[in-house]
Amino acid sequence: MLKEFREFALRGSVVDMAVGIIIGAAFGGIVQSLVADIVMPPIGLLLGKVDFANLFVVIREGATPGPYLSVAEAQEAGAVTINYGLFANQLVGFVIVAFAVFLIVRQVNRMKREAPPAATTRECPYCLSRIALAATRCAHCTSKL
Repeated sequence: MLKEFREFALRGSVVDMAVGIIIGAAFGGIVQSLVADIVMPPIGLLLGKVDFANLFVVIREGATPGPYLSVAEAQEAGAVTINYGLFANQLVGFVIVAFAVFLIVRQVNRMKREAPPAATTRECPYCLSRIALAATRCAHCTSKL
């Protein structure tokens, strides 16, 4: 059973999948930082100095009554909140990751396409039959080429 497991674990597709998961996790951190630190601040500035990370609705107040200025403050007080700003950040992050994966898959598919085979025949200009590229006479109409 141990030998069978080792064969399974060392198959190319399993190793490739593991590498993909590790790189995907690292890429996820980069995208999360890109969204939170680069993309959303200018959008928030354009929308009137809004910090998307702190957009929330209080469903039930906590031990300390509101208003709460941040999600962290509301959670510290024990309030129940819907954090739609954090959801917006995650949604933008997902779109960026999905677009990046689309571009990668598209490029891999382009590289996998085989080049068309080189032509071995041509058309006779007189009778329009297919003849070999090196032919000096057409086998069908005997015209000199």
